[in-house]
Amino acid sequence: MFYEPNVGHGLPHDPFKALVAPRPIGWISSRRKDGTANLAPYSFFNAISTNPHLVLFSSEGVKDSCSIAAETGEFVVNIVSRKLAEQMNLSAIDAPEGVNEFEVAGLTEAVCRHISAPRVAEAPAALECKVVDVLQPKGLDGAPAGVSVVMGEVVGIHMDDVMIVDGLFDITKAQTLARLGYMDYTAVTETFSMRRPRWSERRED
Repeated sequence: MFYEPNVGHGLPHDPFKALVAPRPIGWISSRRKDGTANLAPYSFFNAISTNPHLVLFSSEGVKDSCSIAAETGEFVVNIVSRKLAEQMNLSAIDAPEGVNEFEVAGLTEAVCRHISAPRVAEAPAALECKVVDVLQPKGLDGAPAGVSVVMGEVVGIHMDDVMIVDGLFDITKAQTLARLGYMDYTAVTETFSMRRPRWSERRED
């Protein structure tokens, strides 16, 4: 089938998020200026550069993580493991402003090295980030899309030593969680490796 997003698809649910999947979950923690911690998962999240290390997450509508990060200039990306799936989901609750989702989800706040925002102590890894830009994308019609994109530079990385095997972060041990379409998730339990081909080594049969 073919459909145009602005016309409709005729299906029970929009398949867009199911097609652009799996998407890593950015479990964003931050701290308001009054000292209250905030925690929420974002499935529009990814890394975009390694020099410098840049990540971004996108908020559809005005949400606390985005506004706090924009105001304070910092946030943490906590990596979600399969065993933390239920607690991650609890932190997505539409709690009133000022509620600490760490407490709602039964999680522990851990101190960061370079920023005041807390990280999730139970997470297999966490990225301390400082905001470098906040973007307001527009659609083809030039109208604001109602989306805020927060971009941050990673200034510190925490990893659980248990997850480091032979010098590598073992993603299958962490069983990193990713978002699919609809209400579906997946965890990394299997990987395979492929080396990028080099033009100089190609064979001409």
